[in-house]
Amino acid sequence: MNTPAERRLNICDTTLRDGNHAVAHQLGHADIAAYAKAAELAGADLLEVGHGNGLGASSIQVGRAALTDREMLTAARAQLKQTRLGVLSIPGFATVERDLKPALDCGVDEVRVGAHCTEADVTRQQITMLREMGVTVKGMLLMSHMASTKTLIEQARLIQEYGAHAVILMDSAGAYTPAAVDEKVGALVEELDIEIGFHGHNNLGLSVMNSMAAVKAGATIVDVTARGFGAGAGNAPLELVAANLHLEQIETRLQLFAALDAADLAESTFVKRIPTNDSVTIASGIAGVFSGFAAPTRRAAERFQVDPREILMELGRRGVVAGQEDAIIEVAMGLAQKNSLYDVI
Repeated sequence: MNTPAERRLNICDTTLRDGNHAVAHQLGHADIAAYAKAAELAGADLLEVGHGNGLGASSIQVGRAALTDREMLTAARAQLKQTRLGVLSIPGFATVERDLKPALDCGVDEVRVGAHCTEADVTRQQITMLREMGVTVKGMLLMSHMASTKTLIEQARLIQEYGAHAVILMDSAGAYTPAAVDEKVGALVEELDIEIGFHGHNNLGLSVMNSMAAVKAGATIVDVTARGFGAGAGNAPLELVAANLHLEQIETRLQLFAALDAADLAESTFVKRIPTNDSVTIASGIAGVFSGFAAPTRRAAERFQVDPREILMELGRRGVVAGQEDAIIEVAMGLAQKNSLYDVI
């Protein structure tokens, strides 16, 4: 295996997709246009744009976006030249005719098709269709901390067989440690013939360290967001990953100072609250719960007057995953009833 310095590392900037979680999917046209221009100058290889849950996800269940998918993609596309435009597609949210084909008409260069880490088979239709259309397509295994290394290899092999150009392990809950990253990313690099990537979250304060561990284990794709702008405690910050790659002399297209400028621009325009580690996001990481549950968990805790950390711990025990948002209310109601019973006793 080549050393990190010998491999070409690709940076995927998901500020305008994962970051949408942090503002209830309310990024506007001006936000998207301004940041896309900054990401282009920074040298990001791919800019992922859209609702936090991807194409077709804008809904009452997971939150309505301020703009349509077409409006978001068109605003970003107009600013990009060298940086490729990408989208996340999760079967169940996104359909081929209603969402994927119109997105491609907007000039999308790459589609990343995501599924829960043990359900790679649901990506088959979209990956095979996109590959036949000549579109760059990658598979994403969500909540990958919940599966063993052996299972991840099996699931990633399915994605490879469907024709994907790469597989990205999503640390959707920010629950990984560097040792786990080294084990799982390293195993996939060893066992598969396509590129491997890593998407980190910062719930345990390890997103940068985990991203660098992924690179050293052989990953050639790393996801970042400006100021860590993303769900839960946020993602691996673009500016910090850029700085560490610079110090390690790992080659990328990133321009260090322009990456710092992009992060500054994000903070001055649409990052209303820089993601940080508080008791809720830390509990989310420990429980291994999807980072996007942080905001609805806070709301449910306030509504039912229960501890949000207890909600998250119970969601973790149940193995709840994205798309099962209704469980948050159910758990909060159960805890409220339990507390009421104790009050009576």
